[in-house]
Formats: sequence, C-alpha cells, structure tokens
Amino acid sequence: MNQQNNRSGGQQQIRAPLYEALLAYRERKDASFHVPGHKDGEAVRQSEGSYASAAGYPLARMMELDVTEITGTDDLHHPEGAILEAQRLAAAVFGAKETFFLVGGSTAGNLAMILSVCSAPGDVLLVQRNVHKSVIHGLMLAGARAVFLAPRLDPASGLATIPSEATVREALARYPGAKGLLVTHPNYYGMGASLAPLAKLCAASGVPLLVDEAHGAHYGLHPALPASALAQGASAVVQSTHKMLGALTMGAMLHVQGGLLDRTLLRQRLAMVQSSSPSYPIMASLDLCRCQLASSGPAYFESALATADKLRCGIWELSRFGLLAPEPGASGADAAYAIQDPFKVVIYDAAGIWSGYQLQTLLEAAGCVPEMSDERYVVLALGPGSRLQDADRLLKALEELSKDDVSTWNIANKEVQASLKQADIGIKPGAELEPVSSPVRFSLRPIAAGNIESVPLSDCAGRLAAEMVVPYPPGIPILYPGERISEQRSLQLHQLRDSQAKCQGVKDVTLSTIQVIIKDIEESREFLVERS
Repeated sequence: MNQQNNRSGGQQQIRAPLYEALLAYRERKDASFHVPGHKDGEAVRQSEGSYASAAGYPLARMMELDVTEITGTDDLHHPEGAILEAQRLAAAVFGAKETFFLVGGSTAGNLAMILSVCSAPGDVLLVQRNVHKSVIHGLMLAGARAVFLAPRLDPASGLATIPSEATVREALARYPGAKGLLVTHPNYYGMGASLAPLAKLCAASGVPLLVDEAHGAHYGLHPALPASALAQGASAVVQSTHKMLGALTMGAMLHVQGGLLDRTLLRQRLAMVQSSSPSYPIMASLDLCRCQLASSGPAYFESALATADKLRCGIWELSRFGLLAPEPGASGADAAYAIQDPFKVVIYDAAGIWSGYQLQTLLEAAGCVPEMSDERYVVLALGPGSRLQDADRLLKALEELSKDDVSTWNIANKEVQASLKQADIGIKPGAELEPVSSPVRFSLRPIAAGNIESVPLSDCAGRLAAEMVVPYPPGIPILYPGERISEQRSLQLHQLRDSQAKCQGVKDVTLSTIQVIIKDIEESREFLVERS
C-alpha cells in the first residue's frame, strides 16, 4: 500500500476534528461541573503563589484544552465522534486499515500488540533479540514464551538491525505454532533493511508481522524517506508520532491492516494498558499533526531534509568526525544495513579519542543537545521543526572541537579509548547468540530476595542474571533476568561501567556490582525467566 496515493478524505483531511472540538469547548466557556479539578486552568490563574499570573499563564492556557469525556469530546475507548473521525483520517494518511491513538507512547502499543496475539499463557512469540524494554514487559504481562531471533550485525559499525530472512524462515519452521513475529525497525540509529521479505514469510505462515516502528513515524511520507512498515506488508505497526513528527510527548499511534489480528481483542487490550482518562491535549496533537501532514504533503519535510543535508555535508568536511552510513552497494537482501533515516545523523570521533559519551558532553557544553550516545557514537535526531540555524550552531561546535590537539590527551585516556574501539565490534546485542533460541518463558513472578546475591562485575561471567540491564537511551535490554552472562556480555558491562553509561533496571547504578542468582538454587528455576 502506497501512502502517497492513499490519502483519502479530500477536504476532510485539511480538518482536525478533535482539535476543533477542543477549541469549540474553550470558546463556549461553559461552567465546569466535571473533572479535571483545575477547571480549565482557573486553579492556576487564581493562585497567589510565585507561579501565578504571567509565570503560570502557559500552563493555564494548555489546561483550557485539558478536558474529559463530555458531550462533544468523544471517548477514546468507545469513539463515536471527533476521535473516531480523527483516527479514520489518520489511517488514510498513514496507509492503515484502522488507526488507534495512543496516549502512553509506543510502550502502550507494544503492550497491546503482544497481549492481543499472545492471549493465553505459554503462547510462543518470535521476537527480535534487541528489542525495547516495553516488549519484554509485554511478554511478562502475557506470560508468553519468547523465541529470540538474533539480529544481523553491520560489520563496519557492529550495530544490530533486524533478523535475516533465513533466521525468520528457520524460526517459523521450528515453531509453527508461533503467534507472530515482532521486530524493531528502524533501530535507534536510524539503520535498517527491507522488511518486505519478512512480511512475505509471515503471510505465508499465516502469522502477523508486528513492527515497533517507534522511530519511523515519518517513513513513507516523502520520496526521500524509507518505505514504511505498513507499505511493506506488516500487520500491526506502532509509531511514536512524538519522536519524529510533531505530536506532544507520549503521543503515538497503532496502525493495523489485514485479517491476521483480532481487532476486537486489540481494542480491549488497549483499554487495559491505557488510562481511562486519556490526555486530550496529547490526542489533539496527534490529530493536528496528521492534519499538517495531509495539508502540506511532502513539502512538510522539505525544510528539515535540507537542514539534515546541510549538516551531513558540513560534517563530511571535518576530517576529525565520521558519519555512520551504509556501505556503497549495500542494498541486497542479505545486507544488514541498507537503509539510513536521513533525520538520524550519527557521528563519531574518527581520531578514536573521545567516546560517544564524551563527545555528547562536549556538544552539550556548546549548547547542542544530542538524542543519545554510546561507547562510540552520538545520535543527532532531526525532525520537521529542525532549523538551518540549528545545523549552523552544531557545525560551529564541531569545528571548534576539531581544533583539539590530540597530543594533549594523556596516555591512559588514549589506552582506554583504544580498548573501547577494539572491543566495539562483535559485542552488540545478538553478537554471540544462536540465530534462533529455545523458548524463554516470561511471567510476572518476582525473584525471591533470598535467591539473589550481588557480585563484583569482574565475577559475573558464567552466572545467571537476576536483573535486567537497560542502557538508556536507547532503552534496549542487553541482559535479561535468568540469562547466562557470557564473556562477551561481561565485557560489554565493563565498557558501560567505565563509560559511566546510564542504565535502568539495575540495583547498582554504578555497575560496580550486578545481581545474580545464587548458585545453589540455579537449577530450581525459581526466577523470573525460565527456560522451557
């Protein structure tokens, strides 16, 4: 399905029905005898505190649109009016059969997808190994068994993308009762490959392809942008409209098509994982974003694409910095990295002196805040609101950093950075894993405190993890509870510790120690994740 030719609705597409309903509510100035308690912002305006009057005005203005399910504003969980119309218009623009607004980010969409296809405890779901933590939480809530598929690795960067066609074919053959395949595309770095072969395999097996496309909400909406997952045949796609388009934070969409997903069950699951009092400003921002896309067409992205192009061209001229890009000719079916999102500019210190974390700190000191960094790379996320002057400011900062005399760096620092660079390849998620794992059972049962001990990081290799390690961003777990810690994973944990990376899920945020299962009870299987 081609999104460029699927913008049905004509003049309706230049409307924003939900946003208009909220504006009409504000203009009526009705007396509010309903929640929320701030009463259209009056609670802020009447305040005598330091944030009253002018200081509190921006929040009070937003509260004028912060309503609830009353006559005229519809109900997200049973839409019949403005929300229903807004979702239908969004489906037409994004090329879906049906679209659901999400007020809990892509996390809510991932949870709902998993709970819909894995409707009984023990159901098997094929899952790309390097997924967002919300997918793991979905598996836990569903009591599902995950068959992890190793992603392909880009040899030049060591970064992981999606599983290969051969890996998916093997998994479908070994687990014919699997309820679906869930992959993440693009990755946090904007890297990817064609999803069409995976979609065809899933369709032939009668199982849905579920795609966490959180960072690809803009895909398929301009000729210079990669094809969307829907256009390549996915059954259900979650997009963070707030990440790469123009919605408010937590605003996302779930798009579905075809008949492989039970939509009645999906609606019920969405009602489970989303608030019964959803944010109307967030929903209105989704509606308004769609309206802007439909009204402007590809022109909506022209300015941002020009900014991204200027930024890339400027970085190419700075020999001190490198740019992540697919290898020339890397477009075959076997290529791990054939697609790059032009709105994700990924840079690194070609001199091998600064880690990605250090480079991010230097850029922030210059007033340029990146999206994320890792041991080597810094990810710069652009979007429809990116400006040429922002690119100029970043290039100026990089030019100043290029003047750094590498000889001033002490030998110890160089040795640390050299070791990081040498170890970078081959330790990313999935590097040492078998292509198709045995089923791993997830549940909500916590690990008993008496079954856990903390050990120094230097002693963790070979032990069973008792906690999840999630570098954030990007929020992709590198270790799951119940997983055996390999030498490769131990090395990566040491790198994260030495780089002072921020990790979620760990008790010791310094990563000096890690929680593991006590050896004496390893065989009792009394921990969160069980091998089937």
